[in-house]
Amino acid sequence: MNQPVLLIIDAQKGIDEAAHWGGNRNNPEAESRILQLLEHWRKQNWPVCHVYHDSVHPQSPFYPGKVGNEHKPGFEPLPHEVVLRKSTTNAFIDTNLELYLSRNRFSTLVVTGFVTNNSVEATVRMAGDSGYAVWVISDGVATFNKKGLDGQVYDSELVHTISLANMQGEYATIVSTEELLSKLPELYQS
Repeated sequence: MNQPVLLIIDAQKGIDEAAHWGGNRNNPEAESRILQLLEHWRKQNWPVCHVYHDSVHPQSPFYPGKVGNEHKPGFEPLPHEVVLRKSTTNAFIDTNLELYLSRNRFSTLVVTGFVTNNSVEATVRMAGDSGYAVWVISDGVATFNKKGLDGQVYDSELVHTISLANMQGEYATIVSTEELLSKLPELYQS
């Protein structure tokens, strides 16, 4: 059986430094939704992949050696779970994600994490273009305000919605945690 891989992107302490990312984070429930899915995956003994960002920019909260580079509490990987470290927005670039997925013949990704319009969208676009079936959990991802070229600040909820719309259809199926959990029994049985 082809089990779905739960991909948790950039669930690191540095994401809590909202001002660095643009302020006004949307979806304060994202962590609890991701943890709900993580618990379900672990009960099913399905594959989990934690992706961490090691920024090359010393001012970034994700810079190696900073507290912000550490995983968020509750997101500690288990010994058998895959941990990948990236230095770009895309979890496929300069990591073993593609190798891990192809060696294990995994074809479905359930994507959660941070930031919707950054690492999540970059990874989802690559996964979709590479032929994977991708489910993005709308309440299991979050973003921040974004300043436009003209200096106008766009609200995080708008940025989130537009990013999800960018991914919907061509690259992924967008569902809530509840919607995914209700569909899983018919799609995948242990």
